[in-house]
Parts: sequence; C-alpha cells; structure tokens
Amino acid sequence: MSASVVEAKPVLKWRVVDIAVASVIGVASALIYWAVAFFSAAPWSVLEAVVPGLAGIFNGLWLFAGPLAAVIVRKPGAALYAEVVAGVLEALMGNMWGGVETFLIAFVQGLCAEIAFAVFAYRKWNLPVMMFSGALSGLGCWAYSFFTHLQAIDLNGSYGIVYLVTTVLSGLVFAGVAMWYLYIGIAKTGALDNFASGRMVRNRTR
Repeated sequence: MSASVVEAKPVLKWRVVDIAVASVIGVASALIYWAVAFFSAAPWSVLEAVVPGLAGIFNGLWLFAGPLAAVIVRKPGAALYAEVVAGVLEALMGNMWGGVETFLIAFVQGLCAEIAFAVFAYRKWNLPVMMFSGALSGLGCWAYSFFTHLQAIDLNGSYGIVYLVTTVLSGLVFAGVAMWYLYIGIAKTGALDNFASGRMVRNRTR
C-alpha cells in the first residue's frame, strides 16, 4: 500500500486533535521505550562484548515516536514534540540514564527526525521520507552518544563507526519503514479519519 503524496498547500496550523494525538503517541512510546530499556540491557551487553557498537541495532526502538507522529499529524514540530514527550515520561518512570540526559537525547533525536520533513517543507509524505527521518533520528542518537561519552577520538570504541552504522540502520528500519506501515495499518481502520493522512489512505483503498 502506497500513500505517497505531495501536498501543494499543507495546513500548518495545529488543532486540538493534533496535540491530543501527538501526545498519545508520545505517552504510548514512553511506555515502550521504558520496556525496551529494561529488556534490552542483557542482550545489549552480549552484543557489545562481541563487537563494540553492535548493540546500536536496538536504538531504533527508541526513535519511532517522532516519525510516526509527524506522518500522522503532518504539522511542523510534531516529530520533535512527540519524541520529547516520550523522553520526558520515560525519564519520569525511571531509567539508567537519568532525567536530564534522557531529555537531551530525546530532543536531539526528535529534532533530527523533524529535519527530514522540514527539508520538503512538510509537503512530501512517503516511505523514502519516513526512512530519511528514521535515519536522521538515528544519526542524532549516535552523535549525542559519541560526543557526550568522550568518544570523539575513538572511532573504534563503543560509540564509534560500528555504532553509527547500526544505529542509523536501526532508525531507518524501525522508525522509518516499520512506522510507515504501522501508520498505513492504523489509517485503514478509520481511526485517523480526522486527519488528511488517514483519509488519503482510506480513499485509496475504496
């Protein structure tokens, strides 16, 4: 199912329903992020012992709130807003990174996810742009970790080249491809009929 579209005149003003849905995505994502942090701890250590940076394949599971909110709501700031909400709530539930660091990396990831849609002036919505958003979010995740863990001179360390490649690929797959098809699946149910993004999918399946 393709829902590719180029909007000539995108509606950029936020509605109450836009805020509500982006918030719900952020809250639901926070719960998943928290669970991923808990259940990935052991396998993360195993992969790191095999090849430093290989555990970056998990990172896409912390990056999907932004791209999903953006493709559904289609308003400037949706990706950043949802990712920050998810990060803040995850921090409040408690994790190994602490509140400030969780907020900061969520902000960077959300901002990078947002850039992909801003590049096309919030007019182009398709799988390649979603993949671009997921990959950019992964890039932001890597960059934050790389520069805040004093790895800037160690490209072979835990946050070096391998971590860059695995994190970007993970973002592309989980936050990009998987979220695109999740959006299509949700839209087909009619749950997104209050959004142009949902009506477009439904109209093409009738």
